[in-house]
Amino acid sequence: MSEIRLDVAGGVATLTLDAPQRRNALTVEMAHALIEACEQIDADPAVGAVVVRGEGAYFCAGGDRATLAAAGEDPAAPETYAGMTAIYRSFERVGELEPPTIAAIRGGAVGAGLNLALATDLRVVADDAVCLSGFLPIGLHPGGGHTALLGRLGSRESAAALALFGRRLTGPQLVERGLAWTSVPAEDVDEVAQELARTPGADPELARRTARSLRATLGPPAIPWHTALELERSAQMWSMRRKALAVE
Repeated sequence: MSEIRLDVAGGVATLTLDAPQRRNALTVEMAHALIEACEQIDADPAVGAVVVRGEGAYFCAGGDRATLAAAGEDPAAPETYAGMTAIYRSFERVGELEPPTIAAIRGGAVGAGLNLALATDLRVVADDAVCLSGFLPIGLHPGGGHTALLGRLGSRESAAALALFGRRLTGPQLVERGLAWTSVPAEDVDEVAQELARTPGADPELARRTARSLRATLGPPAIPWHTALELERSAQMWSMRRKALAVE
């Protein structure tokens, strides 16, 4: 069964990562399902807003550890390379969704999970949620255009603190630094996100056109996201291989 759930009601699509047993960490299969769900959303002109959320107590713990470990064994293997590309593409595809997008973050978002959250237009985060880059503490280089995503939302200081120094931010701290819109009690996150989504959801055509204009005006990352993704790829794959060799 797919670990990505798509529900549409009242002009709002809700994309749910449904693997709470591993804190919704992304596998290659989930990534493909997430990409397919995005295609379905864009093909449905009745959808005017999208809420991305995680089932259970956590938004997304990043890339599945077993998937990352396997990638480290032979990063250049065609199957491995294609699998990592799918994971990168999944949050890039969320960032390309035609309707306005909101991440509803409970528990936390780490690594690729933070990429997924930063890919959306707006973030609603729980007061007690913790977000961090999480790459350096586990011996990996950031990937998926992580630094470009951080840089387009917050200050260079915040990007450096997260990506270089392994700092973590709570909900209120994310809001203070311009990385999230609002911080609320965990039990209210989903409802606040849905409430925000109802306005664009009521007029899908206008919402999609406005989202396109806002993104074109304010811009994607300072360098194209895809360029940032490829720039980080070789260094991240090197770090995966180094980590795998250290275990042997």
